[in-house]
Amino acid sequence: MSIKEKLENKLKSLKDKAKKQSSSFTTEELKKSTRIFKSATPKYTWDWYLKWVSSILVLGAMSIRGIPELQQTDLILSIFGITGWVAVSIAWKDRALIMLNTVGLMFLLRNLITLWVQ
Repeated sequence: MSIKEKLENKLKSLKDKAKKQSSSFTTEELKKSTRIFKSATPKYTWDWYLKWVSSILVLGAMSIRGIPELQQTDLILSIFGITGWVAVSIAWKDRALIMLNTVGLMFLLRNLITLWVQ
């Protein structure tokens, strides 16, 4: 058996072993474990969807940030994204996120107003 075949067999056995282990946890083990990764936020609730939509809007705005012709679009996408994050922060009662996103929203609104006044 060649080295390549040995490595492929070993990799396959490790994948099979990992698959068996990941699906063999009981509900009790998942709840009490400190070693099994679990998301800190709930899934498929309104705030989960808003968090992801807002994050996509902010990333979209960041992707066009350096293009002068799209400055207004950048600001509008950022404002919608950060407004969504303010709502999520309030729902989570996370004061640091509330402060960060509220102040960021004020900066963005100031910049948009300045752009429109010029």
